[in-house]
Amino acid sequence: MAGLGLVLHPTRDVTEVVGIIERWATRNRKSLLVRAEDRHRVPATVEPVPEAELATRADALISIGGDGTMLGALRSAVRDPKPVLGVHLGRLGFLVEVAPPELPEALSRLLAKDFTVESHACLACDVCGDDVVAFNDIALIRQPGSGFVTATLAVDGQRYGYYRCDALVISTPTGSTAYSYAAGGPLVSPATHAVVVTPSAPMSGISRPLVLSPEETIRLELRPHSASVAVEMDGVVINDAATEGTVDIRYRPDAGQVVRFDPVRYQERNQLKLSLLDLPFLPDQLRELLPEELRQPYTQRELDPPC
Repeated sequence: MAGLGLVLHPTRDVTEVVGIIERWATRNRKSLLVRAEDRHRVPATVEPVPEAELATRADALISIGGDGTMLGALRSAVRDPKPVLGVHLGRLGFLVEVAPPELPEALSRLLAKDFTVESHACLACDVCGDDVVAFNDIALIRQPGSGFVTATLAVDGQRYGYYRCDALVISTPTGSTAYSYAAGGPLVSPATHAVVVTPSAPMSGISRPLVLSPEETIRLELRPHSASVAVEMDGVVINDAATEGTVDIRYRPDAGQVVRFDPVRYQERNQLKLSLLDLPFLPDQLRELLPEELRQPYTQRELDPPC
């Protein structure tokens, strides 16, 4: 493993974590790369490269942030999947596994190839003629005050019906714990290959979540009387005022690789985090509910309600 690419949270202070990685790389004679746009946020020893070259030139990527940063790292490597190690600086963090104090050991294990790879699927989407990929979900969301998202659904060319709702969320199994879950969709095992279509606050039409096979193709078409719609990919707005057009969606397996050091511990932590989402308590109250042996690993920031 000759070089590592750094993917930084867009706004959080990553100085401490980047310093840990830079000192480790110097000791182990490994090169570090970062997007040219982020050169001012890293030491001079880190080589800036064009964003399109980061995943291509790196042997692995290190995502420093939360799940959103991790999803961005996976998307950047979708054409040439590389192992992505997630370092937790976010709040909830269902994808990231490593906390900053654990980073030196994690990097050494990464170098020694002492890890497993968790494969992730994505949704390959044609959004009104633009090709995008989403590892969590793609969502059609009404703009406040403009009415409802009204769209027809077709699966493998056969029309199923229509939706009239506040938002329409199409997710992977990984994304089933995100927007789809908040909208009332089912939790889907990450070992399952499926696509979930979940309407949020449906007014009429199809009102229940729909689970489809990964082999089926999905087409959503905005109806002429639909409200102005924003289209989000993994929470990133890619179109903020669509009033017509189609979204074609295909499931693509094995599109991303996530580094896992302790899959059992990782799943246990995620089960706990999911249970915390359904409890209406403040962070200090949540800590009191945890057994003593589980309180310390969770920082106050991890237990804060997600923004």
